[in-house]
Order: sequence, then structure tokens, then C-alpha cells
Amino acid sequence: MEPQYRVIIHFDEADEKKQASVLRNVRNVLEDLGADQTQVELVAHGPGLDIFLDQSTVANGVTELLARGVIMAACRNTLRERNIAPERLLPGVRLVSSGIGELVRRQQEGWLYVRP
Repeated sequence: MEPQYRVIIHFDEADEKKQASVLRNVRNVLEDLGADQTQVELVAHGPGLDIFLDQSTVANGVTELLARGVIMAACRNTLRERNIAPERLLPGVRLVSSGIGELVRRQQEGWLYVRP
């Protein structure tokens, strides 16, 4: 069954309070619109990529949302520019060639863009 809502969330901040906030936003979207009716993808690039690293203070929240079917997408360009090994990403986080490119592709496919 195709989800009624497809939401792409843009994240590019390293601040730990913002990381926790964006994960709350994802949970709120799933609860408000219905997890069975909603597909969410969180795209992180630049300093926001820290949310997906193995040492992240919000790693448990990322893992919990992955288990709920949220797509977590990390920018390969950011990894390369910041010299971060892909192995440092939390299990289940997928790589996209470019965070901005992923945002553009998803919007072209009709996903709703959110930048909290």
C-alpha cells in the first residue's frame, strides 16, 4: 500500500538540541499523520551529518526511528569533505550521492519538503 504522505526532512545543523528536536519532529509527524500512512526520510548533510555518527548523543533516537521505517540518508559528499569513514555511520543509515540532490529528487517525485 502506497503511503498517503511522503515527507522529506532537511537537516544541516550540528547542535545537539536541534538534533533531538528534529527527531521529535519526525516522531510527531508519524504520530499525527499515522505511521502506516506516512513515509518519512531525514536527509542530513554538512554539520547535520553528525546526527548519524556512531558517537551521536541521539543515536538511540535514530535507531528507534529506523526501526519504525524512517529512511535516514547521509550525504556522501559531506563524508568525503569531512574525511569521515562510512563505517562511522549508524547501522541502517543509507548513503546518498548528495544531500541536496536527494532533496531535489524527492521533491520532484512529489515528496513534501520540511526544514524544521
